[in-house]
Amino acid sequence: MKAVVTGAAGFIGSHLTESLLADGHDVIGVDAFVDYYPREVKERNLARALDHRSFRLVEASLQEMDLEPVLDGASEVFHLAAQAGVRASWGQDFAVYTDNNVLATQRLLETAVAARVPRVVYASSSSVYGDAAALPLQEDTACRPVSPYGVTKLAAEHLVNLYHSNMGVPVVSLRYFTVYGPRQRPDMAFHRFLKAAREGSPIRLFGDGRQTRDFTYVDDIVAATRAAADSGRPGGVYNVGGGERVAMTDVIARIERVTGRRLAVEREGAQKGDMRDTLADTSAAGRDLGFHSTVTLDDGLAREWDWIRGQA
Repeated sequence: MKAVVTGAAGFIGSHLTESLLADGHDVIGVDAFVDYYPREVKERNLARALDHRSFRLVEASLQEMDLEPVLDGASEVFHLAAQAGVRASWGQDFAVYTDNNVLATQRLLETAVAARVPRVVYASSSSVYGDAAALPLQEDTACRPVSPYGVTKLAAEHLVNLYHSNMGVPVVSLRYFTVYGPRQRPDMAFHRFLKAAREGSPIRLFGDGRQTRDFTYVDDIVAATRAAADSGRPGGVYNVGGGERVAMTDVIARIERVTGRRLAVEREGAQKGDMRDTLADTSAAGRDLGFHSTVTLDDGLAREWDWIRGQA
């Protein structure tokens, strides 16, 4: 089958691309190589895929490229391309987020209508929820984002719903909960903490350290994403999380155990837009997608640590 992966050079996109190629799919990867983090990092992410005869890279933005020939004949489209980063989404940069997260999604959906794509999977985020009154977060929990980034991801979800209900596009949305593992973005906490452990440098901890997250290993994310293309309910929304609520202070202790190194912590104030707590109810994903988390946080941290030690 022919699959299209937008954001193929990113952290999750590159893992998804390799998984599809390993199972014999022809894959077209689309990536604009936006400058949120260095291009050479993304090129390393794609190194294995670029050596595969069944992979083709299209370097272009979804807003400007001719999407019709890319989507023509595709059996699955995985829309992972987005402008990442909660803290960077304030101020003048918000225009970048609306362009890459909302307008790009709308254009992809318009083309999917014309191409009659059998299935589209949209990668959303737990950031759409904001600070909910109760945990775990369920798909019908009221969405009140606390960051401009979360607003754009939720806006794209609404577009997805509109194109499903009005145009019949068979789209499934997945709300990813804090993804980690090899190739994690350089700005994300685990990457920063593990790199600091490697180099013996201090880490910055925002807030009081008691804020909690539901961390999800990238292989589990890839499995859920592929399952959504096969068995997700069109128009449906699914949480994808690791199933464990962990405080940041506990994360630091676990990293110290995994690396065998003490971390010097520099505390800073809480950052605007950061959610206080997350925990996913994944019962819907378990029922429809057969999803269950297979990698524990300690095992996943060990795998990311092995990767970090191999990086320049």
